Amino acid sequence: MRRTEALKIITRVLRQPVDDVPAADLIYGRALAHIENPAPQAPQPWAVQVDVLALKIAAQLPLADDSEQSPLARAEDAKRRRDLGGELAALQQGHTDLTSAPWYPARPGDLVHVHYEAVGEMAAFGETYLVAAGAHGFLTMQLLCHTLPDAEEAGGMVGCYAVDDDPDPLMELWFEAGPHRLTIVRDGRPVHIGGAR
Repeated sequence: MRRTEALKIITRVLRQPVDDVPAADLIYGRALAHIENPAPQAPQPWAVQVDVLALKIAAQLPLADDSEQSPLARAEDAKRRRDLGGELAALQQGHTDLTSAPWYPARPGDLVHVHYEAVGEMAAFGETYLVAAGAHGFLTMQLLCHTLPDAEEAGGMVGCYAVDDDPDPLMELWFEAGPHRLTIVRDGRPVHIGGAR
């Protein structure tokens, strides 16, 4: 489930948890012990807007399947939850997943295809890169083709992962686009199929 969908559901339930009561904009709270036994030194009750509380709840939930998120997106989710350990763990796990893959590191001749889902009015599309030898023992990643239909839009939308003379041309692509969007072909055979389950 996407975070925006979860936020709508949480907001709706907090606004009207019971069908027979009017919808609320503010939620009021007090510790149960202070309701049953009020004391003069009791902590003050609190109140929070429904929208704000729903946002806090949604930010704490690990909503998306981790296999369907890029390492950077998992780290951003942890950052929103103010979970520094989770943020570092997501980045470290992403690095480990890439560098421990049996086909790693990339080699000249590898083909890397990235698939992007449809977003809003933009249709789904893909782009394919070729890994080639660069200078000083490094590698380059060159855009071969893309399937974005509008050539005018394509200029700013494709080719952003093309690199020259990089020791690890897959790293940025792996972290930002995510392994679930990548298909890597070596010697005519797929060695990584990200969308496969």
